[in-house]
Amino acid sequence: MASEFNTEAFTLLGVGVGVVAARMVSRVYMVGVKGLWFDDYLMLFATVVYGLETGTAYVVGAWWFGLANNGMTDEQRRTLDPNSQEYRFRVNGSKTQLVGWSLYTLLLWTLKLCMILFYDRFTQSLDYMKHRIRIGYAIVVTTYLVTELSILLGCHPFHKNWQIFPDPGNHCQPAISRIDLYVTVILNVFSDLYLLSIPIPILWKADVPLVKKLSLIGIFGGAVFVMAAGILRAALVIKDPVGGAQQAGSWAVRETFVAVVVSNLPMVYQGLRALTKAAATSSVFSRMSRSRLGYSRSTDEPDFEMMNSRGKSPPQLDEIRTQHEFFKLP
Repeated sequence: MASEFNTEAFTLLGVGVGVVAARMVSRVYMVGVKGLWFDDYLMLFATVVYGLETGTAYVVGAWWFGLANNGMTDEQRRTLDPNSQEYRFRVNGSKTQLVGWSLYTLLLWTLKLCMILFYDRFTQSLDYMKHRIRIGYAIVVTTYLVTELSILLGCHPFHKNWQIFPDPGNHCQPAISRIDLYVTVILNVFSDLYLLSIPIPILWKADVPLVKKLSLIGIFGGAVFVMAAGILRAALVIKDPVGGAQQAGSWAVRETFVAVVVSNLPMVYQGLRALTKAAATSSVFSRMSRSRLGYSRSTDEPDFEMMNSRGKSPPQLDEIRTQHEFFKLP
């Protein structure tokens, strides 16, 4: 079981890192290195956090065998020898679970911040969206702080997060803490719903064929799966505090993987569209050039085959123009 989880977790990590790499290649192609925005660099930070979160999930299972200070009777707690290996595994497992919660939260909200930064750029020419974008920033920052504080301050004193005996109570058992579950799920769903409410109405009004419109909405709407996975994770733990915690760990890995992919798909999509259009334009121009016998291009004429948006105007303006061209924004 642990081997299957490790295989899945690190496979998803590899695919996720590949998607981030595709996003960075796409962005550099679109706007050049100097045109990269803060969210591009922030995504690199999120990738590091993603790797650490996956590593933490591995440690919980491979080093501490899924043990923590939960799933024990009062008698088991009382009789467990503090010098035993199981006691050490449970203490270290609880500490690792606490770190895992913090990394999980940091990753999800870093991705949310990347998305609101992209939406800021995406709607830069739409004055009526500026107020909604500001609210989005406030929601992302506020919900992250509340979620992280609930993880760090939900159990007091702090060392009870790994206490074995006496029973520290549910709120001091990081693997199954209902405070952590409820606060994280509610604020995660609330913030994701608000972020979804920014691009979906714009795309729905976009002047594009219905099939393309639905595909674009699907790209941005992948966050629905992230919300569903978070809710399922909480339900599994609440229903089965012992076995459910391990299943919840698997769903947490899947949830963060989908969140990473969804956060990068719009940029990958833009890059692929730009690359496809550039290739088509270059091919057409080359055929036209070859058909003109005896034609010689003047040194004053632009090299259409090599020129891209970076050669015509500042990267930020190019990107806004490209977004309008791809998405047919109102």
